[in-house]
Amino acid sequence: MIGNYRVITLCGSTRFKDAFMEAQKRLTLDGNIVISVGLFGHSGDAEVWENMDEGTLTKTKEMLDDMHKRKIDLSDGIYVINVGGYIGESTRSEIEYAQMTGKSIQYLEPVGEDR
Repeated sequence: MIGNYRVITLCGSTRFKDAFMEAQKRLTLDGNIVISVGLFGHSGDAEVWENMDEGTLTKTKEMLDDMHKRKIDLSDGIYVINVGGYIGESTRSEIEYAQMTGKSIQYLEPVGEDR
């Protein structure tokens, strides 16, 4: 198996930091190269957003969303952290992007038939 590693990007709400860390560990030990988020803006990295005016906040959010799609470009597939079935707007956009670009999609928790 040396050198034959799949690259997987984690997607999901950053409020689920513990689930991200657990998935990263498990997927890595399963022989994957894992790409994750750069910060946890909803659970632990709140200082990133402090003192930002609305315009800067919007531009930063747009940059982070675009950056995550570039991570998907580098990947063979995505792994969606959908704790309790939750999939937010940004994650939904990442899933749609992965589908459009032919990436495989896996979920932490089962999803309905509409996926």
